[in-house]
Amino acid sequence: MKKSSPLPALLRLFKREPSRTGSLIITFYGDAIVPRGGTIWLGTLLQFLDMIGIDGGVVRTSVSRLAADGWLDRDKVGRKSFYRLAKSGRERFEAAVEHVYNPRPAAWEGTFGLLLIANGADRELSRAALSEAGWGSPIPGTWIAPSGIKAPPVPEGAIRVDVSATRDMAHRLVTASWPLERTAAFYQEFLKTFAPLENWVEQTEEIQPADAILARILMIHHYRRVLLRDPLLPEPLLPTNWPANDARDLCARIYRGLLPMSEKWLDQHGESATGKLPEPGPELQRRFRG
Repeated sequence: MKKSSPLPALLRLFKREPSRTGSLIITFYGDAIVPRGGTIWLGTLLQFLDMIGIDGGVVRTSVSRLAADGWLDRDKVGRKSFYRLAKSGRERFEAAVEHVYNPRPAAWEGTFGLLLIANGADRELSRAALSEAGWGSPIPGTWIAPSGIKAPPVPEGAIRVDVSATRDMAHRLVTASWPLERTAAFYQEFLKTFAPLENWVEQTEEIQPADAILARILMIHHYRRVLLRDPLLPEPLLPTNWPANDARDLCARIYRGLLPMSEKWLDQHGESATGKLPEPGPELQRRFRG
């Protein structure tokens, strides 16, 4: 007996959230377009987002904002507009590729890097960059990470030292610095939400290309948002029954199952400034295999 498609439920889940069109566009570029040359016709993007029910005017507004924010660059060929990740946008995405598709937690050597940042505007500006880089904050102005994790650029005058910690003290410091219970709950939600997608992929004889690309991007969009909350701490510092590996394994199985037909949709509908999209590079096949 064939399973009914879980896509309507996934679309309802996406639409219940605050508008995330710009973020979804970046997911689409990073996951599907970068491996195929990095440039796509606006019409292809409109066609994909129309399947999600996002109005063309909303898409155009989001694309314009992404261009203004340095994420996208536009090339005009005749009357058609083609967009690609700008240099800064591509660098930001490439820095996240391994984090999303083949994360490698740092080794635990018994020491933390400790950053002390004085009060001021620069301290607030550093917050997002430090958090994205995997640093946690037990108290305002103080940031920690297992030694070996690089820190992004921080305000001039910040003090960095390395400190050692016993196992018990390390666990207390981790608990104070990262909302791990909340992150675990997000992983559990991902597992519950996308388990039906795996059953559908396994039991459907031939998934249509449009359904495959839609399911792939919605899943990666959700997974990326969950994973970027995870500081990827060394295993000895994590709570018992940490669900990250289960979530990654589920995502990997579904991703590999959807990949052939989702790439077929890009073959059929993708258009770059020079014609059809080029074939994907080897990086695509390495995803979720590290």
